[in-house]
Amino acid sequence: MKVVLLTVGKTNEPYFVEAISDYQKRLKYYVPFEIVEIPELKNTKSMSEEVQKQKEGELIMKCLQEGDFVVLLDDKGRDFTSLQFAAYMEKRMAAGNKRAVFVVGGPYGFSSDVYGRADGKVSLSKMTFSHQMVRLIFVEQLYRAMTILRGEPYHHE
Repeated sequence: MKVVLLTVGKTNEPYFVEAISDYQKRLKYYVPFEIVEIPELKNTKSMSEEVQKQKEGELIMKCLQEGDFVVLLDDKGRDFTSLQFAAYMEKRMAAGNKRAVFVVGGPYGFSSDVYGRADGKVSLSKMTFSHQMVRLIFVEQLYRAMTILRGEPYHHE
């Protein structure tokens, strides 16, 4: 199974780009992984939050394929410990989907269409993080999950 992190907007802070790139390199030994970035909308000052979510939602939906298992990274999603997330990923990998797509939405969240397409929601924390930070936290937790599943010493209880 391939894991895709689908994001609205680019990661442009150099320290985040470097850290994310490091985890991407590590992940290639465990699972096929790709980050897909949807360009941020232009001229958003003249758009309502709802219109922005709708337009971003259309772009997100275009990136999804039939058979994808879609998980929204959402503050109202399911909370996991790292061990629980590893078990969740193990179950996803055994389920037979070609791709598990984890989606980071825009600044106002997701459109109703995207919520309707989602197979699950995961919260990375009860705290709020910048979208760039969420990307780094997700790739680190995915890497941690893969090392847990292999019994490697990266994670400590």
